[in-house]
Amino acid sequence: MLALAFYVSRSAISATAVLLVLAVIETGCAPADLQFLAPSVTGRALPSFASVVQGVMPTVVNVSAIQRASKTAADQAELRPGRAKGQSAPRGVPPSALDEFLRRFFEQQGGKGVALPTTAVGSGFIVDPSGYVVTDDHVVENADKIMITFQDGGQYPARVIGRDALTDLALLKIDTERSLPHVQWGDSDAARVGDWVLAIGNPFGLDNTVSSGIISARGRDIHAGPYDDFLQIDAAINRGNSGGPTFDLNGNVIGINTAIYSPNGGSVGIGFAIPANLARRVVEQLKAHGKVARGWLGVQIQQVTPEIAESFGLSKVEGALVAGVAADGPAARAGFAQGDIILSVNGHEISRMRELPLVVAETAIGETAVVRVWRRNTETTLQPVIGEMPQGPESLEIRQGEHEGQRLERPGVVGLKLAPLTQQRRQRLGVSRKVNGVVVMAIDEDSPFADLDLLPGDVIEEINQRPVTSPEDAINRLQEFAATERGTVMMLINRRGTDHYLAASIDKSGQNRRNG
Repeated sequence: MLALAFYVSRSAISATAVLLVLAVIETGCAPADLQFLAPSVTGRALPSFASVVQGVMPTVVNVSAIQRASKTAADQAELRPGRAKGQSAPRGVPPSALDEFLRRFFEQQGGKGVALPTTAVGSGFIVDPSGYVVTDDHVVENADKIMITFQDGGQYPARVIGRDALTDLALLKIDTERSLPHVQWGDSDAARVGDWVLAIGNPFGLDNTVSSGIISARGRDIHAGPYDDFLQIDAAINRGNSGGPTFDLNGNVIGINTAIYSPNGGSVGIGFAIPANLARRVVEQLKAHGKVARGWLGVQIQQVTPEIAESFGLSKVEGALVAGVAADGPAARAGFAQGDIILSVNGHEISRMRELPLVVAETAIGETAVVRVWRRNTETTLQPVIGEMPQGPESLEIRQGEHEGQRLERPGVVGLKLAPLTQQRRQRLGVSRKVNGVVVMAIDEDSPFADLDLLPGDVIEEINQRPVTSPEDAINRLQEFAATERGTVMMLINRRGTDHYLAASIDKSGQNRRNG
């Protein structure tokens, strides 16, 4: 069968070569015009990665973490290499197969409360000859013991120097008297879509495995965290590749393998690597301080949709909409207000919402930033002093159970069941005394708001930047804007104590023209 496949391939190439010769004769194409063709046609050899691999392979290590008997990041993550949501580990892969067997055994024996430790296996690479190793945070999360295994089989215990869950990076340290081979950081900003890359790691426990591919895309947001800016690569990465390096053809690290998109838990050619320029700054701070200090503006933001841009009189769909301002934060002290749209920071244009956290985080703490803001159809400039990002506040629980409320319907706007924001409801919904408005109790299936991100328990504070005082006021306001030619409704919603904007275009019949 293999011989037949080879024969067919040779025949196809020979036929192609004949056609190309005829094409050259007929059209006068020069040999240089054919350089994009297969090597067997043009005579060019495919590149060999052997010399690059030989130089960098000793810098790549196996990371084995014995984790406490608790829910680990690998169980929670939907995009981590080798385990898609709802999927168990592949069969025949130790030690996870044994863990699964023992878990079922104890369940059958009625062993309630029995919790087994697990072993997470990933990859890493040496960034300093004294023994500093970089890997993914989710590989070593909850680890009681970490072992580093080198290409030559040597093993060393490692300790955690620092972890950063927001970028999924961790820095480890092993103690050794010898100088270790280590990687050089590359410039991920200079990497182009279409450039060759090499991924090296330990997929499924198979040590020292190399896969090749290209950069498929840049700047990917996979909703893993606030600083998503991944390189997408098609070099095969699987379970066990997490934390391993992505090399360019100069042998420099331009990315750290951290996630895949997969319907079956294995590689389908869509992998994601943390860019080296982002990772290097994080690693340097972990090495120096054991933690990462980031710039902080103190605003809650959301994406600007076409409906939001129209409602705010913005000619382009750009920027980050300020849905909330932290009390006594840098933004509050500089005069930022709810409803501002941030267009740029220190000359960095904010075309999409997710670009703002990246730009602010990289701004020096204590620096006075120049921020262009769109406010009430006018552009203005604010100058906040960037602070240090604090620990995130705890989220408030929302408890539902109330179904009473006043059904208010008018021609053109129907299907909303609203109720006053009483003190009892305020406590149940986790809404502060500063919030005023009406509570959404229910939404009919045929309501024009049914397809929007509006939920029972939401508090409508404003409609088109005007405060809402009662359910009747809200319905009248919605009817008023549905009757206009523009018909764009902008609502400020408070959910679980957090504000965000919701916009929709509703025609005169009350139908939702486009989701916001």
